Amino acid sequence: MKRVDVVYTLLFDEKTNKVLMVLNKNNTWSLPGGAVEELETLKEAAIREVKEETGYDVTVSDIISVNEAFINENHVYFITFHGQIVESPEEIPKEENILKVEWIDVAEVDLLMPYLPEGISTLIRSSGAKYTLQK
Repeated sequence: MKRVDVVYTLLFDEKTNKVLMVLNKNNTWSLPGGAVEELETLKEAAIREVKEETGYDVTVSDIISVNEAFINENHVYFITFHGQIVESPEEIPKEENILKVEWIDVAEVDLLMPYLPEGISTLIRSSGAKYTLQK
């Protein structure tokens, strides 16, 4: 069984009460994110994935959720960070695995992501766990 680390970034707009979501090619919604590449930290991967999928430049802070699953021959860890937008894109990039990028109301996001039983709304206000990269 192979271990796979997947990172996501929660970007929440308090003014509109919306979360930035992506519609994946398999027709499921998720937070922007993806697999961590070799020699890449979790934070670096989260920042890169948001940029690739949405065009937004972000910073990420603490981990707010860790979930795991056994999918096919993989033991997958899903790590979600709080993110903050640094710069919005002029245009959303065309990414082959992403059908749509959209800001969606928190109540609807909770329904779109049933694999987080507590819902995204509980993560928005989570103080999270401190992330430390040991050197």
